[in-house]
Amino acid sequence: MPDLVSLLPMLALLMAIGAFAGVIAGLLGVGGGIVLVPAFFYAFEQLGYDGPQLMQVCVATSLATIIVTSLRSVLAHGRKGAVDWALLRAWAAFIVAGAVVGVLVAGQLKSAGLQVIFAVLALIAGLYLSCGRAEWRLGAAVPGQPLLGIYATVLGFFSAMMGIGGGTFGVPLMTLYAVPIHRAVATAAGFGVLIAVPSVAGFMLLKVPGAPPLSIGAV
Repeated sequence: MPDLVSLLPMLALLMAIGAFAGVIAGLLGVGGGIVLVPAFFYAFEQLGYDGPQLMQVCVATSLATIIVTSLRSVLAHGRKGAVDWALLRAWAAFIVAGAVVGVLVAGQLKSAGLQVIFAVLALIAGLYLSCGRAEWRLGAAVPGQPLLGIYATVLGFFSAMMGIGGGTFGVPLMTLYAVPIHRAVATAAGFGVLIAVPSVAGFMLLKVPGAPPLSIGAV
């Protein structure tokens, strides 16, 4: 077991990061993962837990938190009747498949490569949020197969690679197909658990040299 001298600084930083991510998520409506992953990276790096797969540890740890937050969120939205359960079921298997492939790819990358992927995808998401228009449409309704399966698989893949719950990509995608924003947000809340559960299970099997204490694989 690691001693308290090594654990206390990490616990203090993680509590501060969690509080900050919660405030930002509440103010801006973003998922915690987009804040947690870079925050974890710099915190672990400053504490001396640097290594060739540090970014995988940050992504996996972020996904572990999403299991709880996503489940609570989708159930809360579901009680209000806001979740499109039929759409969520139609996307589910493809999201899980994409997340599994995302973990397999992420496990083969060096930390620097995963950092680049995270930065590029976050930039794309930020540009859409900054420049996107509410009236933009790709269609009048969410498409059927095979396009729906392609969308869901890609969403699961990139979300697992970034350590986020899927709302960053899922909400804009659904609104582009005329899904009302409140319904899109509520339905996307369910994406997180579909992405996080298989991803965390996969990352737990990843051997990461120099991982922080109490880690299980990359988590």
